[in-house]
Amino acid sequence: MTTWLINLGGLLLMALIVWWFWLSGRGPAKRAGDAPLDIVVDNGVYEPSVIQARAGQPLTLRFLRRDPSPCAEQVIFHELGVSEFLDTGKATTVTLTPQRPGEYRFTCQMQMYQGTLIVND
Repeated sequence: MTTWLINLGGLLLMALIVWWFWLSGRGPAKRAGDAPLDIVVDNGVYEPSVIQARAGQPLTLRFLRRDPSPCAEQVIFHELGVSEFLDTGKATTVTLTPQRPGEYRFTCQMQMYQGTLIVND
């Protein structure tokens, strides 16, 4: 009986981890404007994790890394070919100009932290 309860607890913990990092849903989108948009990197999430921008317009994102874990040390915009290392306790500015409308993922190098850049016409 004890083994059964331990296995059940382990499965529940794994399900919670999967939900937290990959299935917890996206928060409300934050519209990027002319000023830099601040993104906090902490506790396994980017906040905000969904950003809206306009195609062909420069976008400046300022990542503030609070999480000292190695997973949080880099942000990668996979389809845009942009990658930056983030210093703990400092703001790191990432400037990019997405040319085509669409949804672009950004993650840490281990893909635990996840966000979405939504580019509109």
